[in-house]
Amino acid sequence: MFQPERVFFEKRALSYSLGEELYSYFQEQGIELGFTTSHNRVTGIPGRTRRDKFFHSKRTLVVGVRKSKNFATCKPSAHYQLPLATGCPGSCEYCYLHTNMGRNPYVRIYVNQEEILEMAQKYINERLPETTIFEGAATADPLSVESYSGALASTIIFFAGQRHARFRFVTKFTDVDSLLGLEHRGKTRFRFSINTPQVIAEYERATPRLDARLSAAEKVSAAGYPLGLMIAPIFAEGDWKKEYTALLEKLQPLAENPDLTFELITHRFTARAKKVILDLFPETKLPLEEEQRTFKWGQFGYGKYLYPKERKADVEVFFREEIAKHLPLAKVDYFV
Repeated sequence: MFQPERVFFEKRALSYSLGEELYSYFQEQGIELGFTTSHNRVTGIPGRTRRDKFFHSKRTLVVGVRKSKNFATCKPSAHYQLPLATGCPGSCEYCYLHTNMGRNPYVRIYVNQEEILEMAQKYINERLPETTIFEGAATADPLSVESYSGALASTIIFFAGQRHARFRFVTKFTDVDSLLGLEHRGKTRFRFSINTPQVIAEYERATPRLDARLSAAEKVSAAGYPLGLMIAPIFAEGDWKKEYTALLEKLQPLAENPDLTFELITHRFTARAKKVILDLFPETKLPLEEEQRTFKWGQFGYGKYLYPKERKADVEVFFREEIAKHLPLAKVDYFV
């Protein structure tokens, strides 16, 4: 469970019952409290250097009101992002949010959840009779703050009543118990981001270990949720086949799940991301050597360093064959 060292509130958030409850709760806990005029611009987080400020920000929670009525698109995995939270208390060294939110990495939750779901309903209605898919973790790990926001519970119940909509989110966190007894009607896909124990220990700071994630995944599977596993990023260095084979063997308790999906994402980085990572984690052992990668321009006007074509093809063949061997009922949604 995420334990913030300080919490900032938008004053407007206190006009919502959840905002009032959270202010009283954190006050009782003796946690440092402050106010901000906007959840998008928070001052007062300590830190003399960018690195120091980054880690203090990661332990800062901001409670605000989501004002925008527009949902960003989320292709190709969903039609729209569902903004239940922003940011993550984890500090994974490779995370793409370092470049998207590098100077504002504090965690935000929103107290006007009913209004957000009302907007989701409008998007659903606009696309009828097509089914609309929403992603709840495009810029956040909402499970990490569920004990404060309750947003996932509200959202799962909302989508259970939707005939033409689905909800999906991914997490590295494990506080799933409050969601297990909900009436979800199979409309929410609960996904876990996993990796080898070595990768998690080396690069995924401030997150639960693999066994804890797999234990939570087993609980979610037993509760009847459609289940997904995201292996990302896949590192194809060293004795990677042996390490990922061992990972897939640990997934045997999930082998009988009839609706298990995989998302497979190989490691890649941009020049900007590399600079940010080295600023924040100067001691990192991430493989960031451009000369060992292939450069490819992306759809948003900047390029990425990918594994060479032959290495990537080898990784794809390996995972498709090993998943079919160890988890024959599972489906690979995509490999990139």
